[in-house]
Amino acid sequence: MNIEDKQKRVKGLEAIKDRALIMAREGVDSLGVRDFITEAKTELAYELPDEDAFRKAVAATQRYQKNKG
Repeated sequence: MNIEDKQKRVKGLEAIKDRALIMAREGVDSLGVRDFITEAKTELAYELPDEDAFRKAVAATQRYQKNKG
């Protein structure tokens, strides 16, 4: 992930946080806020995928499978 994408991701996460705080202040229950955060983070991940994290996860899975069997 290049620096520009990382900056966009940070801005996206900050926007999610700000919106969640507003929702909490407006009286939305914790489940509603949590659902919003989960869905928003999922959308952000689709828009700005972190390929480095994906590669690390694949490598960890492969090491686990190799050691398991």
